[in-house]
Amino acid sequence: MGLAIVLIQPEIPGNTGAVGRTCVALDAELILIHPLGFTIDDKRVKRSGLDYWPHVRLTEYPGWDAFLEARAPREDQLFLFEEFGSRSFYEPDYPEDAFLVFGQETKGIPPAIIARHPDRLFRLPMRSEVIRSLNLANTVAAAAYQALRGRL
Repeated sequence: MGLAIVLIQPEIPGNTGAVGRTCVALDAELILIHPLGFTIDDKRVKRSGLDYWPHVRLTEYPGWDAFLEARAPREDQLFLFEEFGSRSFYEPDYPEDAFLVFGQETKGIPPAIIARHPDRLFRLPMRSEVIRSLNLANTVAAAAYQALRGRL
């Protein structure tokens, strides 16, 4: 099925629009886990996604458990991105059917999900100690391009 970007309860419509645009560029699926902090038809989503939004392969689930039940991902397909991840996103060999998982802009991935997948936490390395995290859309783009490295 190919690479998929999973956003858990995204809050900022512009970020989701920009992520959707990246998904179109990389032929990746965008999976949104509800609840969302906006409506999917919010004009700010479409403004950030420009006229590419109709081309986004979008799937939505009412919650994480519904996603797990419907998609039944293997553990080695899941890559959860958090600022405190124990491993660099440069380390793994990403399978072609990887799920790159990102949490809310203000809270990250819910602790209950992290507890279920503690060995699947990754981070984007940063040189500066004054930065806690990167913008969600930027992080997704960097991780997605890394996951597809050598396949583009």
